Amino acid sequence: MFRNYLLTAWKVFMRRKLFTAINLLCIVLTLVVLMVVTALLQNTFYPTGVEGKSERYLQMIMVQSSHTDKGGRRSGTLGYKLIEQYLKPLKHAELVSAATFPMSVSVYQQNQVSSLLMRHTDAEYWKILDFTVLQGRLYNADDVAQGRMVAVLNASTARLLFPGQPYLGQKFSAGGQIFTVIGVVKDEMHVNAFSDIWAPVTSQPSTDYKTKLFGGFVAIMMARSPEDLPALRKEIMAVAKTVQYDDPSLFNVTRMWGDSKLALFSRTLLNDQTEDGGAATLLTWIMVLMLLFMALPALNLVNLNIGRILERSSEIGVRKAFGATSRQLVGQLVMENVLLCLIGGAIGLVLAAGVLWWLEGSGLIPYLQVHLNLAVFGYGLLITLVFGVLSGVIPAWKMSRLAPVHALKGNA
Repeated sequence: MFRNYLLTAWKVFMRRKLFTAINLLCIVLTLVVLMVVTALLQNTFYPTGVEGKSERYLQMIMVQSSHTDKGGRRSGTLGYKLIEQYLKPLKHAELVSAATFPMSVSVYQQNQVSSLLMRHTDAEYWKILDFTVLQGRLYNADDVAQGRMVAVLNASTARLLFPGQPYLGQKFSAGGQIFTVIGVVKDEMHVNAFSDIWAPVTSQPSTDYKTKLFGGFVAIMMARSPEDLPALRKEIMAVAKTVQYDDPSLFNVTRMWGDSKLALFSRTLLNDQTEDGGAATLLTWIMVLMLLFMALPALNLVNLNIGRILERSSEIGVRKAFGATSRQLVGQLVMENVLLCLIGGAIGLVLAAGVLWWLEGSGLIPYLQVHLNLAVFGYGLLITLVFGVLSGVIPAWKMSRLAPVHALKGNA
């Protein structure tokens, strides 16, 4: 029986190639967009590789200051003093790192000038993030304590600055300072790992950053286990109440939050000051948009399938006259549509992988490395099956309920 259904479905697809092509196009385009977006979102909010420990750490980039007796409020990025004095002693954190945002610097090498991104970090940064070291080593706590003028480059920058030469021990000028290359790491595009050059925070030309509560720093606080994150969040909010300002007449109240990658994004996007940063709201909106995006082609497929099935009214009438039940007819028609959707899903998976491969090589997103994994494949397969049921069951049920005499006459 199942084999007969498959043969019938194939003949139906080949009989009206235009309907089949339009159905496949709707399915493939929708699935490609959904799978590419899902892969990028998963890579951003639930990364592996260099940020594989992200389920254990919280991030902070903003601090909010106000005064109990005044209406003024200031929101800004973290200063090194705030991280060093208030965040590094956190009891529920195994490691706390302070790193600057990647800043553009002019790098002079071999009579050419390159505009590259540079971060200044402490030694804990390298322990939280799992960089792949290709050559040499990463700078350590002693390098930071001594303020050594050493640097780590990513592979692309090393090739750019020193083509065809050994990388380690080379010197280059960045921002008016001379650095010595001690290590080369694999290119990475994740937010916390994104940069071309890394140098010790103490290699900066001025030490003024050490005295500031506000500045250009981001903090990463890694707990010993994911189960410790709720306690770490509460400790961060408690520590905020102990922050002391140089001039208490300007500010005397501090608010700061430790966020997951998703919560940090939603807090920044939605300007949400709740404890979860509006992450639940953002996820809800993403799900609603995805459902709406699926609903539009699904409705289009329903209309196309109604037209396709109406053409088969005589066939349905004959089958009903010979005793076929509505359930059997619905099962056959839905199976045909599910089969078409699975074919479209397979094509969509191949095209989605091709789109991601193109994105990686195009340079539109620097250092992008993202692949379709089993989870994304499962999402695509599930969406495909939903398409098959939604776009097939309505017209199939309608036609299966027709009286045989009406179906034979082609009356819907």
